[in-house]
Amino acid sequence: MYKLKPLKYTFSEIEPYIDTHSLALHYEKLAKNYLNKLNNLLMKNNYNYKYPIEEIPKYINEFNENDRENILFNLGGVINHELYFNSISPNKTRPNIYLKLAILNTFVSYQNFLDKFKEKSLSLKGSGYTFLVLNNNKLEIINLSNQDTPYNYNLIPLIALDLWEHAYYINYENKRNLYIDNFFDILDFEYANKIFNNNYDDN
Repeated sequence: MYKLKPLKYTFSEIEPYIDTHSLALHYEKLAKNYLNKLNNLLMKNNYNYKYPIEEIPKYINEFNENDRENILFNLGGVINHELYFNSISPNKTRPNIYLKLAILNTFVSYQNFLDKFKEKSLSLKGSGYTFLVLNNNKLEIINLSNQDTPYNYNLIPLIALDLWEHAYYINYENKRNLYIDNFFDILDFEYANKIFNNNYDDN
């Protein structure tokens, strides 16, 4: 069975940007609920857990047609949340030299990257996520609705910002712009650096 990866920080360490109660609820209840539903659907399909979780979209046709939509929805709920949790920490880190060069090549400056990310995030209608993705060796900022995940489109996600209201409403109410600004204050590139290094082809 798939399991949620443990957080690299305690719930309280993200204060005051995200309160302890909200983060604990997000991880312990919401993310785990997606995981439990996903595992139940996979077991219903006699799945033997032979693929890394992010590769399931490639093989979705192996599952019962009536279950595919729910599998992808709950799969996205697991993957997107794990990426979001990996995108933040109390130890704010910047892109390594390789990802930094890619950001500068695409967005001219790091500040412009943040501005474009915020602009894209504010344009999302309803619930969903803003992602920094690697698309055939090129960086892009995209929005996806609900629990749609970049892996459904053969994109490699590096950073995720959860824009469902449950992620921020207790702290920020309807002030999504302030939530996004504060996200940048806890943005941790450790995971993004590793994924970028593993997937970028410099040939």
